[in-house]
Amino acid sequence: MKVKNLNSTSGLSCKCSSWLQHWSKFTNKNRNTCSNKFCVSDDIVGAHVQKDGLLDNNWYIVPLCKKCNHPDNTSVMNIDDVELVPANVNNTCG
Repeated sequence: MKVKNLNSTSGLSCKCSSWLQHWSKFTNKNRNTCSNKFCVSDDIVGAHVQKDGLLDNNWYIVPLCKKCNHPDNTSVMNIDDVELVPANVNNTCG
């Protein structure tokens, strides 16, 4: 699956202790490296992303390293082996 990083989301929060915890809570998984297939960094955070394409405008959380989650990163990332967790707290932890 291909996703793109969303900018201007650093001020958003949820009831989980972090967005990475949010992802872990709803997948029952832990991840120690970046979800971007072409990155091996272990400095990860819960990142807001959207699926690449026009059919789904929903926001999701995935584990990405700080570099891949940086606002300057506008590239499309391949995250085939990672579950997307909805970022809409009204439907998850809100």
